[in-house]
Parts: sequence; structure tokens; C-alpha cells
Amino acid sequence: MDFTNYSFDPGDPNLLRDPYPTYSHLRENDPVHWSKLGFWVVTGYEDSRNTLVGKQFGQGDFVKNIQLFYNENFDVMSHPSYAWLSRVFVMQDPPAHTRVRNLVAGALSLKRIRAMEPRIRQLAVRALDEFDSSGGCNFIADIAYQFPTRVTCQMLGMSDEEYPPDLLLKMNQAIADSFIVFETRALADAELAKADDQICFLTDIFDKLFARRRARPADDLTTALVSSQDQGDSLSTEELSTSVIGLFGAGFETTAHMLGNGMYLLGKYPAQRRRLVDDPGLAVPATEEILRFESSLQASYRTALSEQQIGAQTIMPGQRVLAIVAAANRDAAYFSNPDVFDISPREQKPLTFGGGIHYCVGAELARLEGKVFFEELVKRYPDFTVDTESARLRPAFLFRGFESLNVQLR
Repeated sequence: MDFTNYSFDPGDPNLLRDPYPTYSHLRENDPVHWSKLGFWVVTGYEDSRNTLVGKQFGQGDFVKNIQLFYNENFDVMSHPSYAWLSRVFVMQDPPAHTRVRNLVAGALSLKRIRAMEPRIRQLAVRALDEFDSSGGCNFIADIAYQFPTRVTCQMLGMSDEEYPPDLLLKMNQAIADSFIVFETRALADAELAKADDQICFLTDIFDKLFARRRARPADDLTTALVSSQDQGDSLSTEELSTSVIGLFGAGFETTAHMLGNGMYLLGKYPAQRRRLVDDPGLAVPATEEILRFESSLQASYRTALSEQQIGAQTIMPGQRVLAIVAAANRDAAYFSNPDVFDISPREQKPLTFGGGIHYCVGAELARLEGKVFFEELVKRYPDFTVDTESARLRPAFLFRGFESLNVQLR
């Protein structure tokens, strides 16, 4: 690829097909890169980590950040999907961020997550066995989307009777259609209209769930979050639906693609697949390596809250910085053999889940789902095969994964 006069563009077809040559070029030649689209791009591990963790960077003015991709007259908050996004706590700065995050993180405790492991294992076995018995082929649609969705439903207390498969499919599609507002670009009119409709559909679905849990409390995360409304510093109804949609969507968008990317990598690198089959105990470092080598979340934005220096560049207050964690995760200054997929335990941890006050609250759940799923996969179906040649990537930058991946379990 010719990088003469290159300017980063998240919609570049070459980037979407294989972003790593571009990341490597930027990291080695232009580590603090100015995109003509109006934001900075950082690709090194230390620069990315400092941007994500440092208190000198935050989210800044939400409306102006979105208008950057449209124009200064674009009415951001008239769109329900963008209004919803503005309330997601990862898009906010303290003190609003701190308050909502603490309430959500308190309900989504490590104790609650660890207690779910036996049920997560049952759901993994169920997903694998159903895929096998049905003669399933597309791992993405038939397992990667369904398994983490079922885990999230279990966590939120959404029963099969309340949410049958056809409704869950509609909800998954609504997540895919509405989470496009996270993308780092202006949306086409039809895309934005669909995102608006679908976020309203999801809000209605979850508002009805909250009403049922208020009337009939249960031992689940939804009841814990609804109960927090009875406390002094409670979640508003809008904050509650925003947070739960975010949790539901995170399981679908990021964990599903983590599983799909992992299957692809195990198919592409048979020696590593054999190591995992021979030693399922490697499922923990294998999950971590999948998150590093082929991050399902490619990047994260921050805004400079004051004048800052990154490398040789001066970042002015209000300017946006895109930290490409997928590039940082392959920085040879931090990782040994960064372009080699190796499921051996690594001391260095990837930046896939972000850092600082915006560190992903669902990180441990995602790691647990990966560990359990890959353990059960290699124990029950050690001879699985993956057709990497026919694999088809999603045409999206921020959430990287496949829309089609043919797998045979035996």
C-alpha cells in the first residue's frame, strides 16, 4: 500500500480488510498522526495507554464531538440514538460518569460474575451441542451471537419464556443497527433513521422488563439495578435503560466478535489450536491472546481537556484523539513477537478493554465467557475445523469481527 500523503480514514476499504499494515506504518513513521477528518490518531502502546488512562483526557463536549463528523448545524440530540449514546457512562466525564459507573459496577460485582460460571458453562455446552446437532455451519450467527446473548439474558434475569428466540434475534439486530452510532464517521440518512428506530425499540423492551422487576423482584442484575432507584443517589429511568442496553449490546458486539475472531485464529494457526486441544488449561491465556492479536474493539476516542504533548505533537484543548488499541496491542516496544499469534501466557496485558476510569466494567465477564467457551469447545469437539478461506469480515471499523465463518465441529 502506498502511504504517500496518507490520512487516516476509518472507512478506507483497505483498512477494513486488513488494518495491520496501516497500523504498523503509522506506529513506526507517524505515531501521532493528524487525520484530515479532524482528529489525532495514536498507535503506540505508551501513547495509547496514556491517552486512555490519563486524567488530562476525557470525553469533552458530546455534541461538538459528533458534529465533527457532520457539521456545526447538525442537530445531534434530536436523534434518539445519539441522545442515548450521550447518556452511556463511557461517553461521559466525572462526576456524571463516576456516579453512574459506580452504581452499575456495584450491581455487576465480581462476586456475581464468578457465581455465574456454572451457568455460563451450561450455556456454552448447550450452544455447542445445538450447533452440532443442527448441522450448523455459520459459527457467527449460530453460536457467537447466541451464546453471549444468552449469558447476558441470564445475568439480567431475562427468561426464555419472556424472550423467545425470535425476539432475541430482533433485539440482536436492533443492537447491530443502533450501535452504529459508536462508529467514527457520519452516518447515511437511512443508517441514522434505522438507528433511531431501533434504539426506541430496545428502550421500550427494557422499560417493560424494569416494570416487571419492580412488581416482582428476582435475584438478578436487573432487580439489583432497579433496586438502586430506591436509594438516594439512584439511576434515573433513562440512565437505567441506557445502562442495561449498553450491557446487553456489549455482550453482543464485543464478546461475540471475540469468540468469532478466536475461532478464525485457531483455524488459521493449527499449531496453536493443537496446543489448546492438548491442554484446555491454556484457555485463559488463549482468550487473552485473542483479545490482543485480533481485538474486537479496535479503538477508543478521548478529548484533550487541556493542552497536551504526545510525542512531538501538541494537542490543543477540545481536540479529539483516537487511540487505536489494536495497533498498541502489536507494539514491539511492549510485546515480544507482537505479530505472532501465540497462546502461551504473556506478562503484558493488552489494552483491548481500555484503561483508567473508562476501563470496561464487563471485562471480567467477557474473559470468563472466553475461558469457559474455549475449554468446552476443545474438550467436547477436539476435531473441529474452520474454513478460513471463505470467512467474510463485517464492513465496520470500530467493532472488528466476522459476519460469516464456516465451522464444522466434527
